[in-house]
Amino acid sequence: MKIKKILALALAGAMTATMLVGCGGSSAETTETTETTETTEAAETETAETTEATETTEAASGDVVTINVTRALFNLATPDSEQVKKVETAINDYIKDKINVQINLTEYGSGEYTDKANLALANNEINLLWTASWEATIGTNDLVPNNAVYDLTDLLPGTPLYDSMDAGQWEATKYNGKNYFIPVYKDNVEGYDLMFRQDLVDKYGWDLSSIKTLADIEPMLADAKAEGLKYPYLTQKTAMFYRYYIDKYDFFTADSTANWVAVDRATDTVVDTVLTDQYKEFCTLMAKWAEEGYISEDDVTKTTTDTTTQTQDWAISWWTDIPVNDEADSRYGQDVTMVPITDRWAHSTSALGSCYCVTANSTPEQAQACIDFMGLLYTDSKLADMYTFGIEGEDFTYDANGHVEQTSEKYNHSMWESASATVVTPLANEPDNKADLYKDFNGGANTSSAAGFRFDKTPVAAQFSACQNVFEQYGFPLENGGFAASDVEATIEAYQAALDEAGYQDILAEFTAQYDAWKAAK
Repeated sequence: MKIKKILALALAGAMTATMLVGCGGSSAETTETTETTETTEAAETETAETTEATETTEAASGDVVTINVTRALFNLATPDSEQVKKVETAINDYIKDKINVQINLTEYGSGEYTDKANLALANNEINLLWTASWEATIGTNDLVPNNAVYDLTDLLPGTPLYDSMDAGQWEATKYNGKNYFIPVYKDNVEGYDLMFRQDLVDKYGWDLSSIKTLADIEPMLADAKAEGLKYPYLTQKTAMFYRYYIDKYDFFTADSTANWVAVDRATDTVVDTVLTDQYKEFCTLMAKWAEEGYISEDDVTKTTTDTTTQTQDWAISWWTDIPVNDEADSRYGQDVTMVPITDRWAHSTSALGSCYCVTANSTPEQAQACIDFMGLLYTDSKLADMYTFGIEGEDFTYDANGHVEQTSEKYNHSMWESASATVVTPLANEPDNKADLYKDFNGGANTSSAAGFRFDKTPVAAQFSACQNVFEQYGFPLENGGFAASDVEATIEAYQAALDEAGYQDILAEFTAQYDAWKAAK
């Protein structure tokens, strides 16, 4: 594969990357100030006073509040809008006698979620938004600095939502001491596995117990290539350095496009990861695999789809470790087996791997309605199942053990991006004690030395964005086998030079200063 071609493709992608458009709204504090101003202005005329009194009476009467809920769809290529509307209607019929809330449900396919949700966010069309620490543009690390989320700190205590999980979850997901996000109670620590198609394991007699490092799977990749598979190793168009090397580094940005800075766990100091031996090792291995035909150009050019894992075109890929890994069998429609490749870690963003936020443009009534809806979603199993699996009898059924069997190609979600593991009914291939397994899983992880630290990129926002674009030009193809192995070292040098030109040293200095100050204050 020619370097010039990869650079051109990556640069084109970087130039078209979208940036978060600020919501035309405000934080909770700003909303309160606006209300005070509006009340004062209203008092100037009798008509305004009458209008205000009428609105207050209506609010106090328990009128239904409608909220716009926007979420991503991962298990199907595109949403079936008709079925989504049917699920919305079923949910509203179910909750109408329980809370004074109705929802408008919007879903976007994961491949277009960032762009479409970001546009809807900019147009003030969302009240309750699904997001994650790893999402681009509308991720948790973008929303807070852009004042796009509502401060829920004072709304949460004493609610069914707050009481649905332990206080530690709320503490772990705070930003600057405030609660802006509602975490999905799932695998709220981070670790990674290699994922194998079990039919190939059986066919070739692969000894999975022998796998300790990435390089150990090379004989298996050779078998997969001989099998004629298009994707012997499927990267899922993902830059994996910041995942596979979390035992060595805490990548506390939780963003692959900013994996050029991390805390070295051994020294508890901020380091430039691009210049580490580990980065050169990883990129060289990926380049070698690409030259052997183990990695497809499709992953480098990002033309694989999020549903490629549901085909039999691949042999080995990666998986985020969870308490019940058998969930992958249903998600991918085939028997797969996991082998841990990292330990599990609790850190600043691990509990935000899937969460919701109330948007800053929401009114206080809408914010409260979001809290009420999420409280019911996290405590009512029937609602959680509807929101996750759809309509019973159409999209899923309950088997003789009361477990869920998903049967639909029109509506299909997973627990991890829907509702709490303590309330969503286990799938047919999952154990009865799934909720307890999740609690034990979260409690058995290593704790990062940087847990609790959150980097404020505001002082270097322009440089940060510029370096993310440089990553798309160099880092992504380097980590997906886009350069010849013989060119990796020179390309890494060019990568670092481009980062420095974009202002990387300013970022590194700011990271170091903030982290050192945070450590001193602990």
